[in-house]
Amino acid sequence: MKKKQIFRGAATAMITPMKEDGSIHFQAFKELLEMQIAQQADAVVVAGTTGEASTLTDEEHLELVEFAVKAAGGRIPVIAGAGSNSTAHAVYMSKECEKLGVDGLLLVTPYYNKTSQQGLYLHYKECAGAVSLPIILYNVPSRTGVNILPGTYQRLAEIDNITACKEAGGNFSQIAMTAALCGDNLAIYSGNDDQITAVLALGGQGVISVLANILPAETHEICEAYFRGEEERSRELQLYYMELMKALFSDVNPIPVKEAMRELGYEVGSCRLPLCDMEASAKENLHRVLEKYGLFDEMIRAAAVSEMVKAAAVGERE
Repeated sequence: MKKKQIFRGAATAMITPMKEDGSIHFQAFKELLEMQIAQQADAVVVAGTTGEASTLTDEEHLELVEFAVKAAGGRIPVIAGAGSNSTAHAVYMSKECEKLGVDGLLLVTPYYNKTSQQGLYLHYKECAGAVSLPIILYNVPSRTGVNILPGTYQRLAEIDNITACKEAGGNFSQIAMTAALCGDNLAIYSGNDDQITAVLALGGQGVISVLANILPAETHEICEAYFRGEEERSRELQLYYMELMKALFSDVNPIPVKEAMRELGYEVGSCRLPLCDMEASAKENLHRVLEKYGLFDEMIRAAAVSEMVKAAAVGERE
């Protein structure tokens, strides 16, 4: 029996806006969430890698998750990052996020201390047994030093509430083998924006995306076109946005996407240390790419529409 998925399409790995003093800017987060919903995001991931979960305290992490769930109000699935390199801590965060009403969990592989394939199986089995929520496994070897092998995915997919994986390893032979072994027991999402259509071609169900922070509708369309049977359009969009995708990973994520969003007028602040601002030359290149794609023109149009909406609301009140 095919497992029910949290979403199909493009989920946005949301950034966490910060104020000048480094605290979370909740009002800015609310505005970003509303933009995501309005522009067809299929789900949002809160407090993941792009959301700087590694520098959030547990209290901040859970406060942000709670805020996102309340702000979304059931209009869009909210997936919470809850992983840790400590199984006990991952279980704790998973339970707490479940209490807050999220629709699912994203659990990264244990990092730094690392583990064997058996250790990965036992880690995820323990987490899955502690909650009833659907779980997305997150494989990102470049950050963690650990790789979930296809055979381990197959074992984990036998657990009822382990429903999907976010594959950011970039190894298509491994992704293909995982798809062959797991079938409908495990949905595969691309963890890399530059590989969305390719993963869909192997039976993937979408992407957990950084690009979608600034282009949610376009990222959604890369997936939706493929699902409609318009594979060529999906491929064309994938290739068209490749330079922008590359620019958004020209430094450690989420440094470039936050820089891009600041340039486009979003009040998102800087990253927390040890992540720091981009070098001047890298900023110049990012600005050039944003300009090439006409995103500053889009920003001006969006601001004009926003002002018209505000004016209409004032007129109605009068």
